[in-house]
Amino acid sequence: MSLLLSFNNARLPDPILNPISSPTSISNQSISPIFAATVEVVSPGMKNNHHLNKRILIALIVVSCVLCAILSTLFFLWICRLKKSQKSDSKSVQRSDTVRALSLGTISGKFNSIRKITKKGSVSVIEFQYLEAATDHFSESNILGEGGFGCVYKACFDNDFLAAVKKIDVGGQDAEREFEKEVDLLNRIRHPNIISLLGYCIHDGTRFIIYELIQNGSLETQLHGPSHGSALTWHIRMKIALDTARALEYLHENCNPPVIHRDLKSSNILLDSNFNAKISDFGLAVISGSQNKNNIKLSGTLGYVAPEYLLDGTTLTYNVLQIQSIKRCII
Repeated sequence: MSLLLSFNNARLPDPILNPISSPTSISNQSISPIFAATVEVVSPGMKNNHHLNKRILIALIVVSCVLCAILSTLFFLWICRLKKSQKSDSKSVQRSDTVRALSLGTISGKFNSIRKITKKGSVSVIEFQYLEAATDHFSESNILGEGGFGCVYKACFDNDFLAAVKKIDVGGQDAEREFEKEVDLLNRIRHPNIISLLGYCIHDGTRFIIYELIQNGSLETQLHGPSHGSALTWHIRMKIALDTARALEYLHENCNPPVIHRDLKSSNILLDSNFNAKISDFGLAVISGSQNKNNIKLSGTLGYVAPEYLLDGTTLTYNVLQIQSIKRCII
């Protein structure tokens, strides 16, 4: 606050030389025509505002520190909970894999206990007459699907034991080679996410491979069939993707030597009653390092085959498979 004092035409006395001079002696002294003075006065309200601002600043700092502490605590608790859930998920996956592995052993045991089944090495061999009866003479009503070399039939054995029978009409070396390769590989591979080989049969010029029966068909049937993927929720689709990835990891990393499938597609991903995914059809598979990749002819399904056609092209076919699944879910 400023106070302006102005005195116009006022006269002030010169410095007093005689202290005893009478008051009337100053009346005729010359005085500056204008006298101005400015006085600064501090208002009490300004002091209060200054103190109030300091208090607000201190309060904001304290509140910010408290919020940071709360957020840090919540973040730490979230991290701990996330780690705990990941551990529980890992344990549940291990338990489910163990249960499925035990179920595979149960299926194989039931099949091997069927009469008219003999063992040739570690592979079960079934008589053709018994296989023919189980498929009702390979009736069209029992056809589950068709492949490049033949049909797949549903077979009902003793005690209502169900299995899938792949009939391969051997019309050349390619079909014979596919049969031998698939039986050999599946006989050595045991994984919950890979189709299980139960046995085989040879009759004249026809070869038969017996698998475990998969109730929900293939991923292709689920996506493009009458249901148009309505049964495949996001959770189930993610589960199928993880199951397929586990099977590929097993083939590429845990098998010795590694196995390259070379024909991974939706029709070769089978789904059981719980929508557990299983890779099937190993007729085009190769063992990594056993052959020169330049001498391997082009095989697989167009649209899934890697453009550069390297032996590790299975990764690209897996990506194509997942894009197809996600696209169908979005639509």
